[in-house]
Amino acid sequence: MKTVGIICEYNPFHLGHMGHIKKTRQILGSDAAVVCVMSGNFVQRGDFALFNKHARAKTAVLSGADLVIELPTPYVLRSAEGFAGAGVFILNNLGICDHLSFGSESGDIQKLGEAADMIIKDNAQELTREWLKKGISYAAAQQKAADEILGENAAVFAAPNNVLGIEYIKALKKYNSTMQPMTVKRTGGEHDSNTGYSASNLRMRFLNGKYPETLMPEDAFNTCKEELASGRGPVSIKYAEQAILARLRAIKDFENIPGSSEGLERRFKRYAANESSLAAILNGIKTKRYPMSRLQRMLVCAALGISNDYSKSDPPYARILALNPAGMDLLSKIRKKAKIPVITKPASIYKLDDESIKLFELEAAATDLYVLAYRNEEERRGGQEWRKSPVVID
Repeated sequence: MKTVGIICEYNPFHLGHMGHIKKTRQILGSDAAVVCVMSGNFVQRGDFALFNKHARAKTAVLSGADLVIELPTPYVLRSAEGFAGAGVFILNNLGICDHLSFGSESGDIQKLGEAADMIIKDNAQELTREWLKKGISYAAAQQKAADEILGENAAVFAAPNNVLGIEYIKALKKYNSTMQPMTVKRTGGEHDSNTGYSASNLRMRFLNGKYPETLMPEDAFNTCKEELASGRGPVSIKYAEQAILARLRAIKDFENIPGSSEGLERRFKRYAANESSLAAILNGIKTKRYPMSRLQRMLVCAALGISNDYSKSDPPYARILALNPAGMDLLSKIRKKAKIPVITKPASIYKLDDESIKLFELEAAATDLYVLAYRNEEERRGGQEWRKSPVVID
């Protein structure tokens, strides 16, 4: 039996995600076990997740996954390279995964592999730096370098899931992983589009009160309905805006925030101290060189107290969010083979080293901010991170 890893956000889980899992099993065998490493209450684009991590992990297990592990928040709020690297690190150190599966616009693992080989070469890095000096974004600079080296084959860099897939392959090489990369061609909706079953489309519908039940697996939608009924969703950064503004105004130094460079820290300090909304802060800081997603990640990192200390480290543990009976079997195997600690109960964190304790306490504080965006006042109580055990699906 094969075991495959998937790095994901499931924000929220939709039919395209279920199709990816089903197609992966068609390729590897119907008995293939699926382990997901999923972002927690915050997502890579620099926003609050639409529903909390335990609810999203539950939707994944109800819809095809066997085991869901959290990607800690400081590693989620990285660039595509950092996000991919942290996810691969966790999967690689579980000691049980044979493959890494991801969706891509290309669907061609050979072309994505060639692109990964190209972009890690010294001449590609040098060309990227030269283009950055001309004041364009990193993604645009990387595309220019690829154009020069790969010619027409550089088109793979133009699509966001292709780029993330390339980063996964790079990370597999970095960690000398034995996991084999595989890709499933994306269908049903463009990334971040307002049509089809793209996650962006579903988020927009939920936030507008137009529930997308036809675009989600039934069990996943029913779980989201439970969250809606409880007042724990949908969640948006906008709903915690006042709390975030208060935190930002209390910050004296933005220099140690991940991604801060070339004067960005001064711009953050000036606008965070004076503007009356998050949108005004971001629009004031924005320049053509920096994509809004990077600025949003920096803003959330600042509000959560995430420093550059996490930019060069790897996740120190793996925390279980949800599992089914097959996932329990996987967990037993992981406990014997994993090279990093595995956490099921929050209190067990104090058996680990100081680095792990510091990270978990930061995660707990991040959740305390996240729950302030709930609609139901009773659900906003602090300390929730310490009371959560994995969701077990029988």
